[in-house]
Amino acid sequence: MNDFPWLTIIVVLPIFAGSLIFFLPHRGNKVIRWYTICIGILELLLMTYTFCYHFQLNDPLTQLVEDSKWIDCFDFYWRLGIDGLSIGPILLTGFITTLATLAAWPVTRDPRLFHFLMLAMYSGQIGSFSSHDLLLFFIMWELELIPVYLLLFMWGGRKRLYSATKFILYTAGGSIFLLIGVLGIALYGSNEPTLNFDILANQSYPVALELIFYIGFLIAFAVKSPIIPLHTWLPDTHGEAHYSTCMLLAGILLKMGAYGLVRINMELFPHAHSIFSPWLIIVGAIQIIYAASTSLGQRNLKKRIAYSSVSHMGFIIIGVGSLTDTGLNGSILQIISHGFIGAALFFLAGTSYDRVRIVYLDEMGGMAIPLPKIFTMFSILAMASLALPGMSGFIAELIVFFGIITSQQYLLMPKMLITFVMAIGMILTPIYLLSMLRQMFYGYKILNVQNSYFFDSGPRELFISISILLPIMGIGIYPDFVLSLSVDKVETIISTYFFR
Repeated sequence: MNDFPWLTIIVVLPIFAGSLIFFLPHRGNKVIRWYTICIGILELLLMTYTFCYHFQLNDPLTQLVEDSKWIDCFDFYWRLGIDGLSIGPILLTGFITTLATLAAWPVTRDPRLFHFLMLAMYSGQIGSFSSHDLLLFFIMWELELIPVYLLLFMWGGRKRLYSATKFILYTAGGSIFLLIGVLGIALYGSNEPTLNFDILANQSYPVALELIFYIGFLIAFAVKSPIIPLHTWLPDTHGEAHYSTCMLLAGILLKMGAYGLVRINMELFPHAHSIFSPWLIIVGAIQIIYAASTSLGQRNLKKRIAYSSVSHMGFIIIGVGSLTDTGLNGSILQIISHGFIGAALFFLAGTSYDRVRIVYLDEMGGMAIPLPKIFTMFSILAMASLALPGMSGFIAELIVFFGIITSQQYLLMPKMLITFVMAIGMILTPIYLLSMLRQMFYGYKILNVQNSYFFDSGPRELFISISILLPIMGIGIYPDFVLSLSVDKVETIISTYFFR
């Protein structure tokens, strides 16, 4: 039972089952939809079972590991593992992807290819979070790029070609740096003709070489996170993608960059990270202010939410740069929290567009009366995004605040200045979110449209909204449910910065 390849099945099942979609009997789109949803549910149940029965708390660093020879002639290994750092993002991926397949119910054009691409993304994302081999990590990192490109190119809006091209150029460009870094580490650490890609191999590097490796990986992860100024692909991608794709982008794809920053940059290059951490904090603080200010000026609803995502990612960067277990725990909690909140906001933005067919905020207004359920859910989740106490966003950002304030690595004045800038960002957040709600739901513009009658949220849409809202509130009330999974791993990572 213990030798059973649970992780391999979890990684391979979505793309393998997705390929069978093309062999299903053609009886309408419902068969394809239900098949995809059942695969998502099965995968989520399999994850839950595996982690509940095999995640041994007496070994907090690596609880579930699979290591086998993959390509014998090149000595490549298939290494998968789950620890306190990856279990949260993996479960988030399963939860959001399952709901995104349900959100994609209205898609009627080429549904087989659409749902196959979603399941292929599923495998790539799970594989990235569970890889303990650098080469395997790179392959899984690349696996989800083509599905995102096709989902955007084929099912996007009017500017989908421009957005898809921009997305693939940015992300593929970042992947070049990732590949160079992976090969560089393997070549340096290999004393034999074979290459060693083991992500857990403890190696020491010359300072100059470690800085070069760190910068290469940082560029790759900065594009995906995104970190300014490498963020400009994100608003365009969100502005044109179908909202089920936006759920996967905001809920999971962005978190892959933040996860890589912790898993590789922090763990493998502690000396370089201690040098770059003050600059990460500065960039994170600037990102919070810049993205929040830019969001306020966006007419496009989805672009406004996209810039809010960029702003909230700044808290993750600051927590990673704080070099404290409190700050890093706050970053991990923010990864989970914003995964839920971002996915929920994009889903509600998409359902609103399905009804009014208007994407610009200054053309909306008066939606609260014909769409009271959407108005209620949108308002609650906007409050969660602006860090209302009792919601997950509040406790995540508060812990990041504590992390930077209690850090022993920085002087008092710089810490107070960064804290002040973060506070300004938290003031700007309710301004652009409340302005968004006012432009959408108040006034009379929609009501003045002739023959205007809109159906409010149905059972499917309410189920998706409430399913995302419940963990947001649950984490906000009892954050230790998430923190208890990562606290031991975080302490191990941070200890390397004080006992090098």
